[in-house]
Amino acid sequence: MAKRALIIDDDIDLCLLLSRFLNKNGFETSSAHSGAKGIALYDPANFDVVICDYRLDDMDGIKLIKGLKAKNPQVSILVITGYSDIKTAVEVIKLGAFDYITKPLIPDEVLSILNNLLTKNEGKNADLEQPKETTAGSKRKFTLDFYTGKSPASVFLHEQANIIAGTNYSVLLYGESGTGKEVIASMIHDLSERRHKPFVALDCGTLSRELAGSELFGHVKGSFTGAIQDKEGHFELAEGGTLFLDEVGNLSAGVQAALLRVIQERKFKRVGGNKETPTDVRIIVASNENLNEAYRKGKFREDLYHRLNEFSIHLPPLRERREDIIPLAEFFLEQSNKETKKNISGFNEDVLNIFLEYSWPGNLREFRNVVRRAVLLTPTDSKIAVISLPQEIVHHTPLQHSPFEQPMHHLEGLTHPESFPSKDLLKGAASRAEFYTIMSVMQQVNFNKKKAAELLKIDRKTLYNKLKSFQTSQQQ
Repeated sequence: MAKRALIIDDDIDLCLLLSRFLNKNGFETSSAHSGAKGIALYDPANFDVVICDYRLDDMDGIKLIKGLKAKNPQVSILVITGYSDIKTAVEVIKLGAFDYITKPLIPDEVLSILNNLLTKNEGKNADLEQPKETTAGSKRKFTLDFYTGKSPASVFLHEQANIIAGTNYSVLLYGESGTGKEVIASMIHDLSERRHKPFVALDCGTLSRELAGSELFGHVKGSFTGAIQDKEGHFELAEGGTLFLDEVGNLSAGVQAALLRVIQERKFKRVGGNKETPTDVRIIVASNENLNEAYRKGKFREDLYHRLNEFSIHLPPLRERREDIIPLAEFFLEQSNKETKKNISGFNEDVLNIFLEYSWPGNLREFRNVVRRAVLLTPTDSKIAVISLPQEIVHHTPLQHSPFEQPMHHLEGLTHPESFPSKDLLKGAASRAEFYTIMSVMQQVNFNKKKAAELLKIDRKTLYNKLKSFQTSQQQ
């Protein structure tokens, strides 16, 4: 069966060229030359994917995506943009676009992204239609594979994931777009006792107010216009396993209240139904905004925040993981070689220097796209040169600081561990690492020593002694 694509672009020549290329590669295509016509033409029954320009004469990409999402929250969108719009493109990804591609278009790159998208959707549909138990050693595949990293920030991130995996605590993941929140959520699931049950992800940022309740809890036939049959919600699909809610801060106040009731009572009703269904699901949520500040400003329910924030993990942006950049470049290069069936042998030194100096506002997703594009532009058996990089990367912007930085200074009366005196350099390093781990866990559980001791797998007396030892060390 041919794959079906809708192209929305006010550049008629580009639409024609892209249509011809995709037709030769197994796609059926239709075109619209304005955002309004594209939204009117789009029907989820007729198209598998939408390719749209970010800048149209009648609307921008944000308005266009919202219009498409209103017709189908699961619509798959590839956005075309210029390098000057990279930061805006990152915002578009947050709204639910699958990926973005920069001009001038490289046909093979477009085809590669579309094939990845459709492969992902086929796997997702198979999982939703017939959830299967996975074995302990099985690995799920993601569009953006995650390199674990060796930098202190990456090591600490994965230590936290390992600590919390063995519990049933709800987990709140903070991080900028592209830092790999869904992959960390899946890792926690795979390390937990629930790993034989489903891992189900839902992007709350793509849900309209009308459909959010149905997607979470399901609905019964006739409960609203368009409800032509009973539908299972994501809580039912994830039964016994883990439900990952991305961009949870976008849920409406009414849906937040319903979610709180489900967490408290461990049962739910489908939209329009009367039957209460018990549920056993671990919840992991993610946000690229600080929910602590959101609830203080009245933008998020405080009681729901505390229910979800039994443990929180901050995913560091790429600019705070400088030691991982070179290994990541090699990792993405290996992926891209396999994907394109090329044999690019590496990077010129000046390319690596540019990678190290760039701020990477789109984080891992942007880095991966840059390497993939460079591989397509580089002759096989050669090294990637600066000419294959986009100007946005070559003329890099200054480094920025993350809004999620959570410094460890002065936690519960303790100052920075660098001040720990030690004549033994190795012993001092070990003390600092132990301090970071203990104090981070303490912070995540709001300094509840009982919970902290459980997570650290030590008794409370040992924890008290260690905290006292830290204080004593700093007083010397």
